[in-house]
Amino acid sequence: MRVLFVTNPEKTVFKYMVPLAWAMRTAGHDVRFASQPMFTDEITQAGLTAVPVGRSLDLRRMMELGGDADETRAGIIPPYDAFDDPAKRTWDYVQPAMAEAQVDWHQFDNFPLISGLVEFARFWKPDLVIWEPMTFAGAIAAKACGAAHARLLFGIDVYGGFRQIYKKLMAEQPAENQSDPLGEWLAAYGRKYGFDYTDDMATGDFTIDQFPRSLQVEAEDLNYVRMQFIPYGGVAVVPKWLQEPPKRRRVALTLGLSATQVYNGYNVPVGEILNALSDVDIEVVATIAESEQPKLGPVPDNARVVSFAPMQNLVSTCSAIIHHAGAATLATAARYPIPHLSLHYHYDQPILAKLLTAQGAGLDIHTTEVTGENVRAAVLRLLEEPQFTKGAEALRDEMYSLPSPNELVGTLEELTTKYRTA
Repeated sequence: MRVLFVTNPEKTVFKYMVPLAWAMRTAGHDVRFASQPMFTDEITQAGLTAVPVGRSLDLRRMMELGGDADETRAGIIPPYDAFDDPAKRTWDYVQPAMAEAQVDWHQFDNFPLISGLVEFARFWKPDLVIWEPMTFAGAIAAKACGAAHARLLFGIDVYGGFRQIYKKLMAEQPAENQSDPLGEWLAAYGRKYGFDYTDDMATGDFTIDQFPRSLQVEAEDLNYVRMQFIPYGGVAVVPKWLQEPPKRRRVALTLGLSATQVYNGYNVPVGEILNALSDVDIEVVATIAESEQPKLGPVPDNARVVSFAPMQNLVSTCSAIIHHAGAATLATAARYPIPHLSLHYHYDQPILAKLLTAQGAGLDIHTTEVTGENVRAAVLRLLEEPQFTKGAEALRDEMYSLPSPNELVGTLEELTTKYRTA
């Protein structure tokens, strides 16, 4: 079977896709990974076969969409914020916001890929195309060559859920007021390449979800296939200090890459947090970007500040973790029986953090409310109250009950046969 993975050139999203690509490859399938030319080295560094298509896009535009650290806006970018805010689930809000996002975001991101990707797909004739939820070019190419196609999620299914909300609101409007910017744009490519638009182009023939049911908000009427999240962080080296057991309970503190790459800094008082934990009998390992380390001030004796540590290796030695509720960080830590403190801010982080707390595996604080003292109080609860460890153990067991990428291959083969039209 020929399997084509497709993504826009975003490292954090790509890393969610690598384990499944390797699972398909080691199962004997021919796997190619398509993206813009500028992303070729990232793909090949993961040991995968790259297909550079189209032209490279200036990612600064994509970065601008994320906003700055001092912006008052947080959460999910419009119109998708209606997914998590019922007050915004009105036609007057979602329709103009969708029309704007379609031009300024989806078309801008996907246009550089589409022509070259369709040309390659028609030449290579993949049986299955797997694309991340914002790379609609993958769906267009799949329809153009008759392949089955699936979305591979990298967190909460905000986009699939919003699509269902949008369609419901649109159906309630008089015919003359109905407007579907995303569907109309995809349908235009159908006319260009000789196929009829169907709504699977927006949400896939099926959706591969890497998170357990307790950490997901499923969209109605979509076909989900669950898979165990397997961490992949790129090139990594285990440092000497991480090659031996900690001398006392260890707590990890990580706020992800987006804080410095998109928001120009952290939006919680990291130095204050470290100082508040200085009298607790723990070792704090804080992964802090080098550019931010001078802002910390004096580092307490019980804290180790590093610019990077392999997350899976680090959390396996920890008794608790403080993080930003980024999906990859959260899911990596969830593979171990350690409770979480989520300091959430943007996109699906608040949703994931609340689900994690509801599951019983931790606590959460919005970044606008974070202080050194309330973080200290939360960490002490996580370490001293056994129900949080029990919740973390239950979450770990739920994670491991899902099929691994290798175990999912047979299901994907069956679904490919079901949906492939070529």
